[in-house]
Amino acid sequence: MKKRELVKSTSGVRGVLGNGLDMHMLAEYAAAFGTMLKSGKVVVGRDSRPSGIIINPLIISVLQSVGLEVIDVGVVPTPTVEIAVKKLKAVGGICITASHNPIEWNALKFFNKTGEFITPAEYNKLNKVFESKKFAYKAHDGFGKTSTQDKWIDVHIKETLAQKAVNKPAIKKQKFKVVVDAVNGAGSVALPKMLEKLGVTVIKINCKGDGNFTHTPEPVAKNITQLCKAVKKHKADLGMACDPDADRLALVDNNGKAIGEELTLTIGVMAVLLKMKGSTVINLSTSKVTEDVAKSLGSKVIYSKVGEANVVEMMRKKNGIIGGEGNGGVIFPSFHAGRDCLIAAALTLTVLADRKTSLADLVETFPKYYNIKDKAQLKDKERFLKKLKKFEKEAGKLLGKSRIDRRDGLRFDFEEGWLQLRTSNTEPIYRIITETNSPKLTASLTDKVKKYFK
Repeated sequence: MKKRELVKSTSGVRGVLGNGLDMHMLAEYAAAFGTMLKSGKVVVGRDSRPSGIIINPLIISVLQSVGLEVIDVGVVPTPTVEIAVKKLKAVGGICITASHNPIEWNALKFFNKTGEFITPAEYNKLNKVFESKKFAYKAHDGFGKTSTQDKWIDVHIKETLAQKAVNKPAIKKQKFKVVVDAVNGAGSVALPKMLEKLGVTVIKINCKGDGNFTHTPEPVAKNITQLCKAVKKHKADLGMACDPDADRLALVDNNGKAIGEELTLTIGVMAVLLKMKGSTVINLSTSKVTEDVAKSLGSKVIYSKVGEANVVEMMRKKNGIIGGEGNGGVIFPSFHAGRDCLIAAALTLTVLADRKTSLADLVETFPKYYNIKDKAQLKDKERFLKKLKKFEKEAGKLLGKSRIDRRDGLRFDFEEGWLQLRTSNTEPIYRIITETNSPKLTASLTDKVKKYFK
């Protein structure tokens, strides 16, 4: 079997177990992380995928072997780990999850003492320790202790509902009915439980939390058709789908239509800006609808490179009060600086309750753009990058006059919309994202770009 490329970035170290990602490699990354941290408490959590059962004790043991105290929080959403790190004043955290990737994948996501993804500088430091193989293993009397804590989902829910931007009385008054599809991932307990505390009638599908992903786990429209049917069947107000580690949220409207994960961010941004004033930070792959809505509410919009760590870093620099990524990842830094499906869900219900509107009617008030997100295997990265340089010189023939942003691959902003080409931080692929004011133009441009790079 051909080995898949291991994908390494501030978003984590991920791959297919036994086919690019090995147990000894995971152990060495844990040892490198522990060596970098030196001493103190580290939080470890995981999503529900079966390989996590094997990886979890390995990571805990290795962290103990370099002298760190480990707090195992069990199967929890990634944002729950982030909150635990912050609350426990830990020196760092690891979540064992490959996020939206298929079940054969797994990964380590690393967090610093602020409960945020390690920064690019911290990632470089970690990689240097990993490559040096000089790990701070202790003698038997220097091993760290370990303990288990199972309260952190409840803490996460309590903290979410304590946010002033969440209108609990209005939500409870509306008596929403919501169908939840957690793809049997780490959100299986957390999301339904939080909704129930808001007085929501919850209908659960794929909420066993056993790691059996009954459909392709990324919560994009084509993968959540079961949820769409369930919303119609139960005459629900909306449907909510999260990915396996529950940091992303996708929505289905009251007509059983998947509205696109981009609009989760738009609604989250709207909810906060209706109550607070400040800047919005989104990544370069995000639909213009979020920018338009944010600007209409008086917010300055700032773009960052793709990746949670990059968005958060820009939020810190520019004092962003809300933002995130157009994959359903809402980041509300006054709560905690990480993508979080629970705060995204609570903010969505707040907007619907405050405005006494349906999700379908709310979406009709947004500017209309037509977006296609496509991808292709990255067989030869160097060859792709060379062709990308060539495309930059020739793009005018296809797009006309455009403004080019080179921070993350290439993004072309032209009169009718924008187009981005970039390599992924999480998979051995490159992405093509096209958005214009015409469905025909979006499809045509996407097709032409795909042919160019084929």
